[in-house]
Amino acid sequence: MNNINHSKPTKDNLIKLILKEKCPNCGKGDVYQKKKHLLELPIMNDRCNDCNYYFDREPGYFLGAMYISYGLAVLQGIITFLILYFFFPNTPTIWVVLMILAVISLFSLKNYKLSRIIYIHIFPY
Repeated sequence: MNNINHSKPTKDNLIKLILKEKCPNCGKGDVYQKKKHLLELPIMNDRCNDCNYYFDREPGYFLGAMYISYGLAVLQGIITFLILYFFFPNTPTIWVVLMILAVISLFSLKNYKLSRIIYIHIFPY
């Protein structure tokens, strides 16, 4: 843990770092391993390859990321509903519900990854 470089990335590129899934400490290393298959579950690296920043601090550390993931899913559901409501107003209710569930399901793995990365950026050590 002595090799950690504490040069923080600037706040103006914070959203870009989160979306690119980069290390909250140096902004260069990848938080997750690259996928080998399309449906493969995300695998988080233990440490940053560039600055040796430790991502997973303790058991249960990412329990708070569930709330962020829930918020992202709700936001996606609201946006889907508003698009259907304003652009396709005659859509039957059952199709609206199915479309919202489909969007939330499609983004579930991305939400999982983003929620953990956002959580790391909110609570660095």
